Amino acid sequence: MQQRIPQASAILAASSGAQDQLLPVLHAIQDAIGYIPPEQVEEIASTFNLSRAEVHGVITFYHYFRTEAPARKVVQICRAEACQSMGGDALLAHAEHTLGCKLHAHSTDGEFALEPVYCLGQCATAPSMMINEALYARVTPARFDALLAKAKEAA
Repeated sequence: MQQRIPQASAILAASSGAQDQLLPVLHAIQDAIGYIPPEQVEEIASTFNLSRAEVHGVITFYHYFRTEAPARKVVQICRAEACQSMGGDALLAHAEHTLGCKLHAHSTDGEFALEPVYCLGQCATAPSMMINEALYARVTPARFDALLAKAKEAA
């Protein structure tokens, strides 16, 4: 048997076990520890009288849920047409090379996640990106490197 996460077990113990509470409980677990641990799926399924496959299906269906610990910093590159037409593809290629990962993955050091975002409302100042909650416009590969260095220092 795999080790369970105490916070998740406490959330499950406090739930009613009614199947209509599955999503709120999954949200509570992710809010508490940052993701839904795969080793917790069996206990979740048991709590809600569901199969592990049913719980896994819910977790993987909703893009909000993660099954691994999140990176400490999230880099989002705008993939909307305006940003693509103003160098967004080159920016994404540079980000993938610099971070050592593709979209929907973590950097080689695990510090950053690289995610797409579809329109940050900065079309006139494309290409744009975010690092966590900070929005940046007119991002060139050189500016990306500077912003990334600044984000690393802020660790």
